[in-house]
Amino acid sequence: MEFPFDINQIFTERISFLDQNLVADRWTARRPDLQANLATVIDELGRASAKAQQLTAAVTSASKLQSQRHQLYLLKDGECSGGRGAVVGFLKVGHKKLFLLDRHGVHVEAEPLCVLDFYIAENLQRHGYGLELFDFMLQHKNVEPGRMAYDRPSPKLLSFLEKHYSLTQNVPQVNNFVVFEDFFFNRAAVQLRKTPPKKPDGEIKPYSLMERGAVRQEQRTPPWPFAPHQSPQRSGSSQCSPPLSVGLSPTRAPHRVSVSSSPGGTRNQSRQSALIGGGRERRSSQPNLVARHSLYSQHMDSGAAGLLDRRLPGLPSPQFSLPCRP
Repeated sequence: MEFPFDINQIFTERISFLDQNLVADRWTARRPDLQANLATVIDELGRASAKAQQLTAAVTSASKLQSQRHQLYLLKDGECSGGRGAVVGFLKVGHKKLFLLDRHGVHVEAEPLCVLDFYIAENLQRHGYGLELFDFMLQHKNVEPGRMAYDRPSPKLLSFLEKHYSLTQNVPQVNNFVVFEDFFFNRAAVQLRKTPPKKPDGEIKPYSLMERGAVRQEQRTPPWPFAPHQSPQRSGSSQCSPPLSVGLSPTRAPHRVSVSSSPGGTRNQSRQSALIGGGRERRSSQPNLVARHSLYSQHMDSGAAGLLDRRLPGLPSPQFSLPCRP
């Protein structure tokens, strides 16, 4: 893959190793223009790889490499394009925490080194560049190809692994990763760890007789406000007092008018009667409503009103007199 700038100025080695810092060598970090060209190379390679694998989005880019802390191996041919060089391909790897199934169907938790993206330019394939790049990564990471996991490998990558590393028997997984039988042979090398078994449920202890009685009592008692009101026991002095009616609070009990035997009692009584009568007259100011002796009647004629004025037998007639001063 050719670019309009000099590849040899960005990548001084045939195979360059890049991490999240995006620095190929010390000279690249000092020149912002080379840093921008390096990001352009990675983005173009990621788009070409996604197109070759028929993916909807690129898996590799400069921004993703900075945020995901993966490593990228880039292979170049420095003699192409009139000495400016060309990029042959790249290989991206990184550690992933995975939950896998071994050959016996046991769940295993592991964090192996994974092949995340692998691409060689179409016009340079089957020239040994892919094998050269892959072998360099294995030596640099000191890992065997059978102890690695492969993220969504294409049919070309599976054929590549079968041809050069004899990896044919893979263990089916529920995720998109592919592992082979060699992956589970030496578990210490790939840092495997079995998931802890589920703790068995403890023995259910029966309730004691006292606890059972309390539970039954709670179940029989209806919830508030359907539960009967339990008032405290009355004292000896309050047992003789008449009980209050339901819905009538003690503070709002009807007041009893006590007639005093003092000389001013008649004046106070007449004054209270006048106030009560005035209040009744105001409340009975509506049309067709007549009030007589605490009785109300609507649409009452004059004859019926006269009956109300009659004094009932056995009741004393009200006397209104003012006390005389001595």
